[in-house]
Amino acid sequence: MKRIFLFLATNLAVMLVMSLVLSLFGVNRYLTANGLNLTSLMGFSLVVGFVGAFFSLLISKPMAKWSTGARVIDAPSSSTELWLVSTVKTLAERAGIATPEVAVYQGEANAFATGAFKNSALVAVSTGLLESMNKEEIEAVLGHEIAHIANGDMVTMALIQGVVNTFVVFLARVVGYAIDKAVFRNGDNDRPGIGYMVTVFVCEMIFGIAASMIVAWFSRQREFRADAGSAKLLGNQLPMIHALARLGGMAPGELPKSMAAAGINDKPGWGALFSTHPPMEQRIAALQNLK
Repeated sequence: MKRIFLFLATNLAVMLVMSLVLSLFGVNRYLTANGLNLTSLMGFSLVVGFVGAFFSLLISKPMAKWSTGARVIDAPSSSTELWLVSTVKTLAERAGIATPEVAVYQGEANAFATGAFKNSALVAVSTGLLESMNKEEIEAVLGHEIAHIANGDMVTMALIQGVVNTFVVFLARVVGYAIDKAVFRNGDNDRPGIGYMVTVFVCEMIFGIAASMIVAWFSRQREFRADAGSAKLLGNQLPMIHALARLGGMAPGELPKSMAAAGINDKPGWGALFSTHPPMEQRIAALQNLK
């Protein structure tokens, strides 16, 4: 509830600051005089930012199971599955959260955690990861995923996504309306013209790219925190260092695009600014510097 409150408060603060800035520079009066209702636009932007981000969060767990084919271990059928469930339970107890569902899916080395709530989450590991790592390294990876859950990272990312969505929707339409009136001069008709639609489309693309850079930056920071969280849960950073070194020597197991940021590792983005995960050498160096 605290994070949801912060989300709402942040979005409201964003809209109030935008409104104040627009008023100070006279943009508010200009746009309102030309037919744009800023109050309605603010409300629309808030709804889009709120609904989209939280709907994705709420369906994240079932979508992850469906898209990866992850099989939840309800009754362990092997010693490996029994060890997985037991290890996740132990780590969850240390982290102070309810034991997440544990699942296995077919694929190259990777793992992820997802879910809208700390006490109703899912941790999944790939068959490739189980086959390529020893138990100490797998435990470190599981600790990393448990740390994500305990830190509330899935909710945090949804909050950040919602905030940047609000910025993108609001600013694109303000710029679109201003350009439509100033450049295309839509006569006495208060309805936005073709200039508005084209400008909004272009602005949403440009602002969306900028927003992706912001979200990716936050994603990289949470990876450092989860690595440190694993070291704390295990009482030693060496297992996580070894696990990262092992992962660094393998191609990342591909996850569905919508889940790429949730994995223990991911392919580099278009560039460093768009990557959801820091380079392995940076993650290892950060762990080595832990006190």
